[in-house]
Amino acid sequence: MSFITMNESAMFYECGFSCDNGILFKNDEHIYFITDSRYTLEAKERTKHRKNIEIIDSDDLVKSLFLVAKDEKDIVFDPFDLNLESYNKISSKLNLKAEISFHKKLRMIKSEDEINIIKKSQKLNKKAFKKFAKYLSRNNIDGRDEYYLNFKARQFLEHKGKYSLSFSPIVALNKNAAKPHAQATKDRFKKGDLILFDAGIKYNRYCSDMTRSAYYDGEIRFSKSQKFPKQIQKIYDIVLKAQKNAINKARSGMMAKEIDHIARDIILKAGYGDYFTHSTGHGIGLDIHEFPIISRKSDTIIEDGMVFSIEPGIYIPNDFGIRIEDLVVMKNGRAEIL
Repeated sequence: MSFITMNESAMFYECGFSCDNGILFKNDEHIYFITDSRYTLEAKERTKHRKNIEIIDSDDLVKSLFLVAKDEKDIVFDPFDLNLESYNKISSKLNLKAEISFHKKLRMIKSEDEINIIKKSQKLNKKAFKKFAKYLSRNNIDGRDEYYLNFKARQFLEHKGKYSLSFSPIVALNKNAAKPHAQATKDRFKKGDLILFDAGIKYNRYCSDMTRSAYYDGEIRFSKSQKFPKQIQKIYDIVLKAQKNAINKARSGMMAKEIDHIARDIILKAGYGDYFTHSTGHGIGLDIHEFPIISRKSDTIIEDGMVFSIEPGIYIPNDFGIRIEDLVVMKNGRAEIL
């Protein structure tokens, strides 16, 4: 298959380098990375150990693409990756064939090397969670708002600038945690608060992701063993049961929606189905959201080598929310927590 892409994750996957002004063209024999003089030296250094890659320095990327792809008949592209202007220019001379998310599909089953990198990324992420928990427990931060908590969380996640983030972390207290993708507010941290913490870092460009819901009783632990007040504990235990069952019962050969059903059915039978408002999980890799999508509608067949999250939640508007998330890899037919 011949294809073009301007997506940075796809570029990196194919040649080990990406930038914000480049076109990658690949056919059955060769990879051409076309960029401008700001990036060519770095591109050559990063790709020198890879075979059949040519770095092209150009002040007109599309014109250079025409030269290397002129003999190709059908060139696949992802319509989400090209803006209208780029599409119009390229399609004026090349025969393009649209395939939505074709490259994410190519990356859906991870290699052993990729799995090990994601595992390392998640290990570093878990360490940051522990350090943040110690900070919250050992420092007098009562009265600090969510903006400050988010700022401190970033410090532990980034490890003095060594790592970038998979996404902007979520640090949500009490009723703000009822918003699955909550933004920081002026709500202030105090004893007796529920805190939902969702964060991930990137290691060698690969993302990690984890969510914990915890209770602050003067100390805090981002473990899955929590003791909340009775009303919250009931919801927490339902979500934990849903997550554990989905992980324990997931099998290669299932459709993704079957894994979603395992978690969702427990929450539904407990009477909180209307409060589980998102999918059970998502694939992860160079992007924070990849394939497979573990949703009610997904017919994707689960296979060994897939890496995805399991993250059921219950969100009671204007009261509180609970989510518990881990990453799993399908190995020998079963889900193994990373």
